[in-house]
Formats: sequence, structure tokens, C-alpha cells
Amino acid sequence: MTQPEYKVLIGMEIHVQLATASKMFTGAANGFSEEPNTQVDGVVLGLPGVLPVINRRAVEMAIMVGSALGCEIAPETKWDRKSYYYPDLPKNYQISQYDKPLCGAGTVELPLPDGSMKTIRIRRAHLEEDAGKLLHEAGQSASLVDLNRAGTPLLEIVTEPDFSTPEEARLFGEELRQVCRYLGVSQGIMQQGHMRFEPNINLHIFEDGRTYKTAITEVKNLNSFRSVERACHYEIQRQLAEFLSDRSSALQAGKSTRGWDDDKGCTTLQRSKEEAHDYRYFPDPDLVPLRVGADWVKRLQAQIPELPIARFKRYEQMELSRKEAMALLDDKAVSDLFDSAVAIKPLPKRIANLMLGPAAKAANALAAERGVPVLISDLPVRADQYAKLATMMEDGTVSASAAVTIFEALCGGVENDPMAAAEKLGLLQIRDTGATQGWIDAALANNPQAIADYKNNPKKKQASLGFLRGAVMKLSQGKADPKLVGELLEKALEKLA
Repeated sequence: MTQPEYKVLIGMEIHVQLATASKMFTGAANGFSEEPNTQVDGVVLGLPGVLPVINRRAVEMAIMVGSALGCEIAPETKWDRKSYYYPDLPKNYQISQYDKPLCGAGTVELPLPDGSMKTIRIRRAHLEEDAGKLLHEAGQSASLVDLNRAGTPLLEIVTEPDFSTPEEARLFGEELRQVCRYLGVSQGIMQQGHMRFEPNINLHIFEDGRTYKTAITEVKNLNSFRSVERACHYEIQRQLAEFLSDRSSALQAGKSTRGWDDDKGCTTLQRSKEEAHDYRYFPDPDLVPLRVGADWVKRLQAQIPELPIARFKRYEQMELSRKEAMALLDDKAVSDLFDSAVAIKPLPKRIANLMLGPAAKAANALAAERGVPVLISDLPVRADQYAKLATMMEDGTVSASAAVTIFEALCGGVENDPMAAAEKLGLLQIRDTGATQGWIDAALANNPQAIADYKNNPKKKQASLGFLRGAVMKLSQGKADPKLVGELLEKALEKLA
């Protein structure tokens, strides 16, 4: 049977844990790395008589994220109780926002691998509190409850179904993580659950002149970009296969939620999707509506730094590759260091090569040694040192391989100045024309076959030239200027031809 054409629609719900000092509606410490149930209080536990208080900093962080995503900031918002029973939710309701979210509609640009940009519509972003965590230990017949996470401020960001491939969904997750890290509202450490993704997936299938729509499936609580892409891929194929085997079943089923089994690489049915009325939303009687003044919003928006997408476009104008730009943008401190170096000496390609080559290698080695992540910006090499070393490479003072050795000296604290390090290590390139010509003459005398291949065999011409260039550099012990070697060598070969 011929497979029908189809269109993929993916929307995303993303929960971002906000890095505030205290929880969303209480002064209890925010975080859950301590012993279980030690970061709780009466509000978290839902004890009688306690009252919630809004965390101002969480609201400010949400406004900054919403502004970065182009969202409309509501002049007034309110809080609602989302009622449901679950063991890790002591109050039996979650304080959230239903019909008046803090952040309304917005748009964000998503860079795609082919160099194009895609506009992703944001439906809303609202604040709520997180639930606790159930611990399932092997050999036990019951689950344990840890409430340290309960009450953590969450910003739930909801997109329209604008992603047409699993890759786009993953790329958006990566970009959102960058935005949140640049704003300082989240560390974005995926292993610690700082961001959780819930893609909503369905298909529009075109067959016999009609359009069939499969039921929407929400895949819950994905905590890695890889799992987002894999789960979407699987769900697309599952829905298509279900439609082809039993069209009526695939089309009549209601919304459902599914879990992702990373080991098996498949989704599993959890339950039919609840609708809003199933949660029995109603305004929280203990929290007054929040008015958001225009001046407050302007002050917060003034604190927003240059965001990753703007830097990406600027780096493209510097003729950096997409891969280079994305690597530099991954952490704001690294990107800031790069910008500072380029401001001193506008050699972006040279500086990027230094940072993504020897610097990245040194950072990875330190990370392996210490057992903790180490950024390029954590290395003891300043922006002015990157700029000077790049200049030395550009003007031919040192070779690319020598620059690596010099960087290692700077990184190890052996020298503080790139030029002094080059002199001390004997790595300065010799630009003496006479000396260079002598090495060339010797290389030509020692390699008559290479000369013959260059003159008589067009297929071997470039290979012979490269071989002879290498022979000259070897005779000079790497000190000859490669650019000067190339110019003089070609002239010498032309004369012999």
C-alpha cells in the first residue's frame, strides 16, 4: 500500500524552573538537592491556617522571559487553583494561572540548519508552583514522597503547533534554554530537571482528496533535547501506522497522554487527556489579582541583554559558520569573552578558532580531571590575550600549530604575554626571505621525484606541491612563515618548469 502524504503538527509545553532563592508562594528555600523533605514549611505542606505570598522575583523573571519571547505582558493577572489529587501534592491543588496568564501571545525566531529562520508563535506563558517527587526504590512495595521540589516556581511556556519536524522541536528547546540562561532565570541543567518538555503531536493525513486528523497525543515530562526529538519521531510513526491499520480507531480516539521509555525508544499510554473542566479551576481566594505597571515592565525589559538570536545574526555577519556561532552562543560567559576579544582586535575567525580549538580542548581536559563542567571562560586566559595571539597568527608571527603551544603556556600560567611565550619557546616564525629560499633550495634538491610529478603529472601537481611545502617546513623546524614559503616555492617551481 502506498503511504499517503501527511503533515506533522507539533506544539510544545515547556516547564522552566526559575532560579529564585525561595519558592513561589512561601519563604522556604528553593531547591531539592538536600535531604528529602527538609526544604518545606506549612505552606508547602498545606497545613491549616497558612497563607501564600507571591514571590516578586519569580514574577519579574517571568516578565523578562515573556518579553524575550515577544509576549504581551498582561496589565493584570490572577491566580487559580488547579484541583487534582496526587500523593506529591499535599494541598490537593496546584496554584497556577488559567484564564489570565501573565504573558500572552508572542513570537520568536528559530534558526534552522539550512540557514533559514522560522517564526514560532507563543500562545502564552504563565506562572505556577511545582509538585513534589515520588521515589520508587527497587524491592519496596510502596513509593516514597519527597516534597523538597513542591512549591518551586515554574514558568510554563506554551507554543502553537508550529513545528513540522522533531528536529525543529528540539532546536526550539535548545534555543529556549539559551534564552533562559542568558537572562539568568535558570541554569538550564537538564539532568537536574530545570527544564521539562511536553510535546503535543498529531498528523494531518491527505488521502482520497480528504484531510484526516489524528488525535493529539501529549508526551509527558521529557528532560533532554534528545528525548524530545526521539519521542516525536516515534509518535509520528506510531500515529501513521495506527491510521493505516485502523482509520476509524485512530481518528475517533480522544486526546491522550503518553510516557516515554528512553531505553525501549517508545511511548506508552498513560491516560486519556484531561480537559480544563476536569481540573475544576477556580480563582484562588487567598491571593489577590496582581497588577503589572508599565514602568515596572520597562525597567525589567531594560535589563534584558543581547539575546542569542541577535548574537547569532551578528556572528553570521562575521562569517562564522553556524556550528561555530552556536558553540560560542551556548553559554553567555563564553560569548561575552569572544565579543570582548573581537572588540580589541576584529579577527573573529581567528579568535573563534582559538576558543573552539585549544581552549575547548583545555576546558574539556580540566572538566575530566575535576569531575565538574568547565567552560572556556573559566580558563585563565583573558580577552586581550586571545586578541594578541590571534593578531600574531594573522600577521604570520607564529604558525597555527605554534599558537596552540603558546595557548597552553598561557593557560598553564607559564607566561602572561603571548609574544613573550613565543620568544621563550622559540616559536616565532622566520620571515627572512634569504633563509626561507635556502630551505626551499634544499627541499627541491632532496626531492627530484616530487619536482618531476609537479611538472609532468597534472593529477599529482597539488599533492607534490603540498609535499614540498611540508619538506620546507620540516627543514625550518616549523619556524618558516607558511605564507612566504608558499609564495617562494611556487616561484621556484615555475622557473624549473
